[in-house]
Amino acid sequence: MNLDFDLLRPIGLTPYISQQLLMLDSSSQESFPARVTEIHRDRFILHNGKNEFSVRALPNLESMQLAVGDWVIVEAHENNVFQICNRMEPVTQITRRTQDGNRQILVSNIDTALLVMGLDNDFNLRRMERYLAIVQAAHVTPVILLTKRDLVADAPEKLEQITQRLPSQITIYAVNALEQHTTTLLAPWLTAGQTLVLLGSSGAGKSTLTNTLTLSQQETSAVRLGDNRGRHTTTSRSLHLCTNGACIIDTPGLRTWSPDADEDSLDLAFEDIASLALNCKFRNCLHMEEPGCAVRGIVDDDRLKNYQKLIREIKRGQQSALERIEERARWKALHKAGESRSKEKRERN
Repeated sequence: MNLDFDLLRPIGLTPYISQQLLMLDSSSQESFPARVTEIHRDRFILHNGKNEFSVRALPNLESMQLAVGDWVIVEAHENNVFQICNRMEPVTQITRRTQDGNRQILVSNIDTALLVMGLDNDFNLRRMERYLAIVQAAHVTPVILLTKRDLVADAPEKLEQITQRLPSQITIYAVNALEQHTTTLLAPWLTAGQTLVLLGSSGAGKSTLTNTLTLSQQETSAVRLGDNRGRHTTTSRSLHLCTNGACIIDTPGLRTWSPDADEDSLDLAFEDIASLALNCKFRNCLHMEEPGCAVRGIVDDDRLKNYQKLIREIKRGQQSALERIEERARWKALHKAGESRSKEKRERN
C-alpha cells in the first residue's frame, strides 16, 4: 500500500493514524488510504490528498458503519472503479442517542470540536452544556465560539454569563464569523494534521465560519425574521481544507442532542458538580432534597437541573425497549395514584 504522509497531512493524517493504516490488511498492491469527506444515500465521497472521488455504497460497506472523517483503504480497479476494502478503527468518534435510544455516529477522528452558538436568540446555556457533554464524552477538545458578536448589544453580558457558569478550563470566544481575526484566534487548533468539527444549531453561523477558515464557499442563509430561528443551509456533513493546514467538518444543525455517554463521562462536562459531590453526606446523593448535599446552593440552580435532566436521559438511553415501557407504565401508575389522592383530599375538604 502506498502512503504519502505529506500528501495526506492536510486532510488530517497524523503519525499515529499513519501507523494504524499501515497495519490494515489489503489484498491489492494498488490499494491506498483515503478519508471519507461526504456520505450520500448511494455513494461515498473520498479524498486521497490530491482530489476527491466517488465510491458506490455497496452492501458490504453497511457493516463498516462509515462516517465522515473515517480513514479507509481503497482498491483501484479497471475503468476508474474504486472499492473500499477496509476501515481504520476511529481514534475518536462523536455520537449521540436518537429519541428511540439508538446510537448515531456523527463524525470520526476529531481532535477539536468548535461548539457554535449565536449571541442572538440562539443563545441557550443548557444547550451548550449538552454540546459539551457530547464532545467531552468522546474525549474531544471543546472550544466554544459565540457568533454574531457584531449584531447584538449585550454580547459582553452574555459572554460573562457563560464564563461564570462553565468550568474555567473551557476556552470561550465571542467572534464575528466573517472576520479573518477569528482564524488568528483559532490558530492553535488549526495546525497541520488537525481535524476540527463545527457543531451547533441551524443559523448559528457554522457555514460562515467554514468559509472564513477554509477555501470553501459554503452556501449561507439569514435567520428567519421575528424569531431568529436558523434555516438549514448545510444538509449533510462534509470535510473542507483549512488555509492553515488543518481540515474542518461542517455539520447540519441537529434538533435533538441526547448524549451517548455514561454518568462518569457526563462528569467530564460537569466537573464542578462532580468535584463538589465528593463532599456530599450520601454517596448516592441526587442533589435534590437530601440532607448534607454539598452541591445544592453552590452550583447555579439551572445548571444543576440541566445536569439532572441529562443524567435521566443517559439512564433512559441505557435501558432496553422493555425497560422503557415498564418505566413509563410505572410513572403513569404513580401519576394516576397522585391524582386519586388529590381528588380524595378535595372531596374531604
